[in-house]
Amino acid sequence: MLIDIKGITKVYEMGKVEVHALGGVDLEIEEGEYIAIMGPSGSGKSTLMHILGCLDTPTSGTYQLRDREVQDLPEDELANIRNREVGFVFQIFNLLPRLKAYENIELPLLYAGGKAAKIRDRALKVLDRVGLGDRVNHRPTELSGGERQRVAIARALVNNPRIILADEPTGNLDTKTGSEIMELFGSLHKEGRTLIVVTHDPEVSDYADRIVRIRDGVITD
Repeated sequence: MLIDIKGITKVYEMGKVEVHALGGVDLEIEEGEYIAIMGPSGSGKSTLMHILGCLDTPTSGTYQLRDREVQDLPEDELANIRNREVGFVFQIFNLLPRLKAYENIELPLLYAGGKAAKIRDRALKVLDRVGLGDRVNHRPTELSGGERQRVAIARALVNNPRIILADEPTGNLDTKTGSEIMELFGSLHKEGRTLIVVTHDPEVSDYADRIVRIRDGVITD
């Protein structure tokens, strides 16, 4: 089992008010699965993704990643998991506007302490992998929305993670470009990676092998 979470809750303190984002979630994900997590706005799907990616910690419950409990790990160990195990793709791309495409992609490798020559070579290879071998020196403002998302995907791939987490990856893209991005995800899945895509779009979820539906912080099916 790749991921096994049981009884996961998440409560946010908003002043004197408690917001219950997750209300006891159980979920198992096998190595190599392609999962779509669907739900309306405010359902808890992004909170669940953040916990799965070790961007956030649950209030209660257990989370096993490759048979290792991670919910109570210190921040430096969680950061290591995020950097080596998981690649993140977000709706808003999260690219640094002053950096060229290859420089944005190099950042995770720099944080991991890689050697400069190997870092540059790896960045160029993954840019080519996502079809942007001719855009390596372009800054985000010089790229289309689809190209920026491809740069973000390349950045997610640069450390060769086995898990890709994507939060509304086509939300800022037109239909044609969104389909191209989902086709790219499909090819990554065929390479053996585990894909977990958070979406409210049925056309995006159609690409997945399994749909997990969440509403009001609990999985409904």
